[in-house]
Amino acid sequence: MSDPYFIAVSAITIASAIIALEFRELIYGAIALAITLLGVAMFFVLLDATFVAMFQITVYVGAVVVLIIFTIMLVRREAWLKLDEGGRRRVMGAVIALAVIGLLGALLAGSSIARWQASEDVPTLIQIGEEMLTYYSPAFIALALTLAASVIGALVLAKVERDKGEEDEESSSEVGVEERREAGMEEVERKKEGEGEEGR
Repeated sequence: MSDPYFIAVSAITIASAIIALEFRELIYGAIALAITLLGVAMFFVLLDATFVAMFQITVYVGAVVVLIIFTIMLVRREAWLKLDEGGRRRVMGAVIALAVIGLLGALLAGSSIARWQASEDVPTLIQIGEEMLTYYSPAFIALALTLAASVIGALVLAKVERDKGEEDEESSSEVGVEERREAGMEEVERKKEGEGEEGR
């Protein structure tokens, strides 16, 4: 008999992943992505890997998803949402996804992972922390620099978009002033012509 907790977490994770892909609003898609990553963390909890689950929530949900939402709120381009994907691209995407899933399933079925046994020496949290701060520290530094570069890039893009919007407003206002000035000059000329005709 299947575990009901596993089935419930699987359903929520798959549904939120589909919503993250299909929603046209980027904010809702990012929130659905956060729920998907929380579902992955729940899988680790079900596997009694609490530390990995907390790491998943802290790094991916607490940092990556928040960074995505932060970037969307800074650089919001509605033109991104007006692209028509069409039914043909959706069908091709579904076919490619099913092919990748089938290939990965065949590779896993033919591998020896099903016969793999865990080591009896279970590392402690102190050992894991020491490994993260020594052996895996370059990977964490690279991840931190990547996140910092993403934030700086979002700020630069937001500034460029804001400056461009202000220039467009100024140019439109200048064009409006010129049009009103030309319309006023034409009206004055018409009045002068009308007065000249009346004088004749």
